[in-house]
Amino acid sequence: MAAKPPPEKTPDGHFVVINGRRWRATDPDVPEEVAARLRRHLMAGRRGVRDAEDAGAERVARGRVQGAKVALGERGTPWWEESGEERRRRWEEGLARLDADYPE
Repeated sequence: MAAKPPPEKTPDGHFVVINGRRWRATDPDVPEEVAARLRRHLMAGRRGVRDAEDAGAERVARGRVQGAKVALGERGTPWWEESGEERRRRWEEGLARLDADYPE
């Protein structure tokens, strides 16, 4: 099966366009290994939301999704408004927190 092409990006690279809707793009400075680990947390959180059997489990899963999205730069302060040091701290601290809270 052929890989899907990457989504269209806005000219400034800040957003991706999917089905006509703009979504904030992942911070392009996040190292690929870190981004992959954050995406694993994101997808595990999404599965947790889908499979939650009660409100508490759903809340925990949504927290995991939020943490991963913020660390990726897709939520929170726009990554293009942060300094390089703030961006690095965001993904490093976010990943450390997710790894501590959700060990695999």
